[in-house]
Amino acid sequence: MKCQILLACVLCFLCAHSYSVLSQEYDSNSCDAHGKLQSEYCDSDGDMVADLPADPRDWRDPATLVWAYAPIENPAVYSHLFKPFTSYLSGCMGRQIVYYPVQSNDAEIRALRGGRVHFAGFSTGAAVLAVEGAGAVPFAVKGDADGVRGYRLIALVRAQSAFKTLADLRGKRVAHSSTTSNSGNFAPLVLFPSEGLVPGQDYTPIMSGSHDRSILGVQRGDYDMAAVASDVFDRMVERGEVRRDAFRIIYEGPIFPTSVFAYAHDLTPDLTANLRRCFFDFKFTPEMKEEFNGDDRFVPVDYREDWTLVRRIVEISRGSDAQKVLAMP
Repeated sequence: MKCQILLACVLCFLCAHSYSVLSQEYDSNSCDAHGKLQSEYCDSDGDMVADLPADPRDWRDPATLVWAYAPIENPAVYSHLFKPFTSYLSGCMGRQIVYYPVQSNDAEIRALRGGRVHFAGFSTGAAVLAVEGAGAVPFAVKGDADGVRGYRLIALVRAQSAFKTLADLRGKRVAHSSTTSNSGNFAPLVLFPSEGLVPGQDYTPIMSGSHDRSILGVQRGDYDMAAVASDVFDRMVERGEVRRDAFRIIYEGPIFPTSVFAYAHDLTPDLTANLRRCFFDFKFTPEMKEEFNGDDRFVPVDYREDWTLVRRIVEISRGSDAQKVLAMP
């Protein structure tokens, strides 16, 4: 009987000790500083992006890295364009690099959040959702010797149309690209009303799926107007896919930063340091330089500073669709 009592006491002590250790471990890894991030991500230093997990056992150092690029146009275009860069990264980092062509901003964000993609190029608006809802850590953007040139939200109509101002599009067919796009959705929701056109009230946005589809839709007459990124329009003109004189720009917004490259917050510090080095040492191929409007390199970015306007626009325009993306499992 005494042995049984003694054994019970020992088991109780061990259980209590184990609970105490687990509680201490939990407390050491817990975080009250989330900022705008979802609760599983910590922002103790206030830089507005997710911190590296406190416990090194939660860090990842995969032998094969999978990456993706913002599907603002046909993904096949970038699959070919980035082949030399993917090969370069493989040699520079000494591990296999795989490019994964995602079909939507939502899919790209989910892939990073779920660990299926390790780093990615996010479109301007989707970057905010990726940072807040998927633990993305922005570190590089395309640029040249002068830094980042950016792009503008433009409203395109056919040159022969009668539309002269945004207010003329009330009750008409207006294309947005996707719910997570800055120039293709968030910015028009915020900027168009002051020009006399209220999305959702004066027209129902038609989601085309991408900027190039919006532009081609205006050309075909499927849409009366499209809200798109100026750099996408410029690239399509330079490729000969559309003629500039076939369109008229009736609105131009402020300059926004271009798509940003970000890695998952839980990659090891050595891995992310090497990734940064390889990015910033890379010189664009002639084909990449031509495709990206003269940009010839990657330059560092400060998300807290450089995305201030974009975050403000996303915050103002944030509605049910954006909340669904942020609340994704």
